[in-house]
Amino acid sequence: MRKIVSLLLPFGMIFALAACGQSAASEKQEEIQSAVQKTDEQSETPQNGAAVEQTEIEMGTEPPESVSTEEQEADVSTKTLVVYFSCTGTTELVAEYITEILGADSYQIVAEDPYTEADLAYYTNGRADQEQNDPNVRPAISSGVENMDEYDTIILGYPIWHGQAPRIISTFLESYDFFGKTIVPFCTSHSSGIGSSASNLHALCSESVEWRDGKRFESGVSKESVQKWIEEIGIE
Repeated sequence: MRKIVSLLLPFGMIFALAACGQSAASEKQEEIQSAVQKTDEQSETPQNGAAVEQTEIEMGTEPPESVSTEEQEADVSTKTLVVYFSCTGTTELVAEYITEILGADSYQIVAEDPYTEADLAYYTNGRADQEQNDPNVRPAISSGVENMDEYDTIILGYPIWHGQAPRIISTFLESYDFFGKTIVPFCTSHSSGIGSSASNLHALCSESVEWRDGKRFESGVSKESVQKWIEEIGIE
């Protein structure tokens, strides 16, 4: 019997060692599989910032782009519109100078019924003479300014007709609400100054409008002279 037990004892130890080895190997295999699974999950899962960005894009709430200082300043800067009426080109030239100097927008007042040379002939009882003799006349304008609310400053140019602004300027001023805006008039003429032509226009706008002193320019004025005036009145 002792011989049988002695013979079986080594076999029992072998089986026990084999079982322990299999258990250790199984635990090792589980550790390797667990490590591989974690690695796969990390590779499939974006970093926190990327996950947030992806979520925001999918939800339509992508973070807004940053705005530069220049863009912020442009948003709060004033906008200027150069408005002018010109039949012979004299006033138009000055308006073009101002537009270029300021980098402003411009709008030309065009009569729905264009003026002819005969209409403009002085002291012939032509169309211009008749209109200037009647302060209630309002010649129609062919088109308008659709985005007037966007402008803070209006530089208004016109020729002098019989000492005053053409009646079509009155049509323009009565066509819009200039509440809180600044209007800077200028005129062109061969001899007459701006005189009361500007101050007589004040009553056509609300009292909230700030009127600046006007300026007369003669035919053939230089761009440098116009720029000097722009600097003097402080329009940017």
